[in-house]
Amino acid sequence: MTERIINVERIEQLINLFGSLDENIKLLEKEYGVKIVNRDTELKIAGEPEAAQRAVSAIEALLSLAARGEQVTSQSVQYVMSLVREGQEAQIAQMGKDVICVTVRGKPIKAKTIGQQNYVNEIARQTITLGVGPAGTGKTYLAVACAVASFRRKEVNRIILTRPAVEAGEKLGFLPGDLQNKVDPYLRPLYDALFDMMGPESYHRYLERGNIEIAPLAYMRGRTLDDAFIILDEAQNTTPEQMKMFLTRIGFGSKAVITGDITQIDLPDGKTSGLRQVVQVLKHVEGIGIC
Repeated sequence: MTERIINVERIEQLINLFGSLDENIKLLEKEYGVKIVNRDTELKIAGEPEAAQRAVSAIEALLSLAARGEQVTSQSVQYVMSLVREGQEAQIAQMGKDVICVTVRGKPIKAKTIGQQNYVNEIARQTITLGVGPAGTGKTYLAVACAVASFRRKEVNRIILTRPAVEAGEKLGFLPGDLQNKVDPYLRPLYDALFDMMGPESYHRYLERGNIEIAPLAYMRGRTLDDAFIILDEAQNTTPEQMKMFLTRIGFGSKAVITGDITQIDLPDGKTSGLRQVVQVLKHVEGIGIC
């Protein structure tokens, strides 16, 4: 049995670390088989030497988040513990340091995981970034945040968001309403992200001026998109021909982000996913990042 001591700078950080009803500390104690107690701003961790050291590593990583004003949640505790298992807790210091952009309500948008931080870094560095991963990992939302930030810095003149218009076997001709009514449900996640970051008034103003465009992928045909931040979402549902068409639309001064989940392809049987193909073809090409 060994005892380790951590001195915390501010009581607020300690309150943040403990969480509601000490739920965060209970998670740490259960994970490492240690006992954690505090006196004022001093933490004592008692347990087997190796377990106590792992607990200290996790606590120090969580305190670094708290020191930056991040809310320490049970989710972030679970994530940090998984990093400690892999010996990657040192990377926490780089995660979420920079605010990508601020929503209309004043909420800062930051990367919440190392994977998200790597994704945001690739978007900043590369001309074209392929964000491939499961649903719910923030690919689209972070891409839109990067687009809004780039637009606010006047690095691009417009934001163009696009998706394949047909998913899950549906055909537009069989859906009710005019074309706008038909495609709106497919584009709703993109509207929601922009509304969150810009607010409806700014969004509609930029839409009227042509600074923002949200349209089905078919509308990109025959165009050259210069000085734009272009996001192709749900790219796993593009055909190779559609993907080639999209890539050849990217013009001078533009940046593109292509997102998708190759485990959720809704194309008809026998059809190859353009995203799956382009990942293989472009994985060693300079200026293209794959996350």
